[in-house]
Amino acid sequence: MTTPAGQTAQPGWLSALLASASFARAFTLVVLGTVFSSFALDRIVGRVTYVSIIVGLCLLGVGVLVARRQEISFVRLVPTTLVLFVGWAGASVFWSEDGTQSLWAWVSTAAIAFLAVVIGHVRDTLQTARALGDVLRVLLSASLVVELLSGVFLDMPFHFLGVQGHIAELGPIQGIFGTRNLLGFVAVLALITFLIEYRTQSVRVGLSIFSVVLAGGLAALSDSPTVFVLAVGVGLAVCALALVRHTRPERRVALQWVLGGLVVIGVVVGYTARHPIIAWLGAGTDFSMRVDLWNKMVDFLRPVPVQGWGWYGPWNALEFPFNAINFQLRATHASGLNAYFDVLLQLGWVGLVLFVALAGVALVRSWLDASERRSVIYAWTPLMLVALLVDSMFESFTLAGLGWFLLVLLAVRAGQSRSWRERLGGGRTPEAPAELPHDGGRAS
Repeated sequence: MTTPAGQTAQPGWLSALLASASFARAFTLVVLGTVFSSFALDRIVGRVTYVSIIVGLCLLGVGVLVARRQEISFVRLVPTTLVLFVGWAGASVFWSEDGTQSLWAWVSTAAIAFLAVVIGHVRDTLQTARALGDVLRVLLSASLVVELLSGVFLDMPFHFLGVQGHIAELGPIQGIFGTRNLLGFVAVLALITFLIEYRTQSVRVGLSIFSVVLAGGLAALSDSPTVFVLAVGVGLAVCALALVRHTRPERRVALQWVLGGLVVIGVVVGYTARHPIIAWLGAGTDFSMRVDLWNKMVDFLRPVPVQGWGWYGPWNALEFPFNAINFQLRATHASGLNAYFDVLLQLGWVGLVLFVALAGVALVRSWLDASERRSVIYAWTPLMLVALLVDSMFESFTLAGLGWFLLVLLAVRAGQSRSWRERLGGGRTPEAPAELPHDGGRAS
């Protein structure tokens, strides 16, 4: 836009604010804080207030994209696999048992995905990891304080948060996240982020040590049966990625194929020997309950194997087939306790293929990127994806809330470095520098 004198007009104050780096950082912190504390917000201020916050953030997100439209390529805005998966979930409204409930569930899914897409385009990998680290430090500290108040100082449960006050007995605890499994999952994600912060020297050493001890302690106190499996899976991924990064470039392709083969063999062996493994972990009751649930979900899928029963995300206990499954199992499950089986039940085989493609393509892209880049910050994306995919075998966190948000955000980050859209040109979101400063300075 030019003035009559031919001079370029300056953008308005609102556009300048929405396009500024300071606003992008504040927006990212608020979104992460809202999504990761959704359970506490729901219990403290109510569902209507929480939904209102999400709607307001989405409106701000639209304003940010419009203000930054000259630096963002809308052709590369969203990964194709994400569009297809969300589109199929939206289409399921037409064959769902309750179209209204399914529609609102899809709106919620699309809104969280949209916020993740915006952050993926206004923050680079280092800035995103730093923002997540700041948020998780606060939320995990708040969880520890709440547990200490409930179990030590006041010696009374906080029913409105679901806190039982068992920290004096060394757990299980759930903090402000509602369940011990979700606390353990968040603690492992925090450990990955805090260790990446330490390796990149983006925070002070003392703060890094405190953060790692905090996350590790809460993961242990959660007494979640899935934390050990999750930690082993992420640990193996760290070792494999370190091996690839230190291998000569001409040998990496062969090594990648070998590692891929080992993963396939490991999955087959793990499934075949699942009963001895469960017995060795001492979690037979918990895992056998999950197996019974998964078998029942497969039984209910048989009438609608291609399209499923419609998208709901977290289960609505009053809707079919969730009420029927819980009735036959004499249980009150709020999810399928497995993201893959949950997608299969709700969206059929088509939905499962699209979901696996979304997560798998993101993992491959980010893994290859981390294998070739010098900075350790690029390891954050594939390691977080590994944590999400491993946890998805025992929980359905990846389909809603913070898990779904992270999956979309990581898919967007991965798609910006390796995508067929790169050949089309256009704007590109700035990425973290190849070598980070070693003065311990904080990323802006």
